[in-house]
Order: sequence, then C-alpha cells, then structure tokens
Amino acid sequence: MKSLPHQRASRAIPTAILLAAALTSCAGQGSSSDAKPSTPAGSSQAGASSGSDAKPGSVTAVLAGLPVKAAASKASYDRVKNFGPAWTDNTGAPGGHNHCDTRDDILKRDLKSVKFEGTSKCTVASGTLADPYTGKTIAFQRGPKSSAVQIDHLVALSDAWQTGAQQLPQAQREALANDPLNLVAADGPANMGKGDKDAASWLPANKSFDCTYVARQIVVKQKYHLWVTPAEGTAMKKTLETCPAQKLPTESSPDVVLKP
Repeated sequence: MKSLPHQRASRAIPTAILLAAALTSCAGQGSSSDAKPSTPAGSSQAGASSGSDAKPGSVTAVLAGLPVKAAASKASYDRVKNFGPAWTDNTGAPGGHNHCDTRDDILKRDLKSVKFEGTSKCTVASGTLADPYTGKTIAFQRGPKSSAVQIDHLVALSDAWQTGAQQLPQAQREALANDPLNLVAADGPANMGKGDKDAASWLPANKSFDCTYVARQIVVKQKYHLWVTPAEGTAMKKTLETCPAQKLPTESSPDVVLKP
C-alpha cells in the first residue's frame, strides 16, 4: 500500500481502526507473568536444537538440557597442572584408591584374555582389544609397542577445559581425567588422530560405535557441568537421530564399570 502524507493519513484512517490496532498491539505483548525465563547472555540450551519432544531420561533429553556456548580460551590449558598427573589412583573417581593406576584399570576392563605381571592383578601385561574406534582387533603387549593401545578421554581434557572445566575445583577436574565413564581403550593412531577434537570435528571410523561414543560424551558433560558448542550440539543431535533407541550410559553400564 502506498504511504500517504502525514496530514492526509491521519484524516483518512477512522478512529475505530486506530483504536483496534492499538489494542491488538498491547495484547500481542502479553503480561510479564506469561514471558519465558531469560537465558544468560552468550548461553542457551541444547534443547533449542535437539527438539522439545525428547523422551524424558533419554540421551537426547540429556543433550537438550546441556548449556550451549562458544568455546572458552585454551590459552591457559596445562594437562598436569589442570587435571593432575596422568592415571593417578589418588582421585575421587570410581576406581580411585584401589591400588591400581587408571590406565591399568581401563585395560583390565576393555581387553579380553588379559594377563598380568606378577600376582597383584593390577599391571596388565597383555590382552586383546576389539577396538571401538576402528573395528580392528589389536594385540596389546606391554613394552616398546604398548602404544598400539591407548586410553582415550572421550571428552578430551583440552575440550573439557574450553567448555566449563576451568570453573571446576581441582579435585573434580582430576576425577574427570580418571573417570571410567570418560575413558576407553582404543587404537593408538586413531586416538592420536582425534586429538582434542569434539564431535563436530571427529567421530570414530567404526560407525557402529558413533552413538555410544556421543552418548558417553553427553553424560560426561552433564556429570561435570560442562557445556557444548553450537556445532558440537548439532553434530551430537544428528548422530543420535540414527539411533533413537540408544541407551543412556551410567556408571554401572557393563562397558563402563570397572572389573573387580
């Protein structure tokens, strides 16, 4: 509709129409009691991209409840200073203070046909890994070639540092670094290729493990009050869409809980 000069417009539009337009505008604003709660600046929830119809208690619902923010700076990240010495047994994580270091705890859990050095049932000497990242079968032998099997943090510690771990107490960060929920024995080269990438940048080549991988990351982020980046949350949601029946991992899940 063509605009009219100011004086002609005010004479041409009936008063009743102007009044009706004003009432409609006020009604559209709503009362303050109807307004949705605001979200802190720079933050939202993954539910905005995960959908509000997620089944309560599902992996998708947990993802929907995670905060979504940009990654914080990595400048001050220091593995030992921020997360403690590698594989320490002196943590509050499950398995802590069991007199076996964390690496051996995970090898014992994830390898088959395990043999130990000595009689302590702690130091894993050999075993066989059905590698979740590549689908290959890998023979583990302690010694010069032991790096063929490495222990991966599903949520890399650098990624954790950039998504909320900077605000955690030191004891919680050290628990995160040694928590069986966040650890898996994997092919060494695949683990090195992953580095500190999140789900937006890296997923296992073995696609049958992708949903379990992402589900574990989501539960770890929930447990330690971490957030996801927008791209990470989108990638996680896309992966979970391929497996709507994916179970929510817990500390007592068979692939998580440590062997006695």
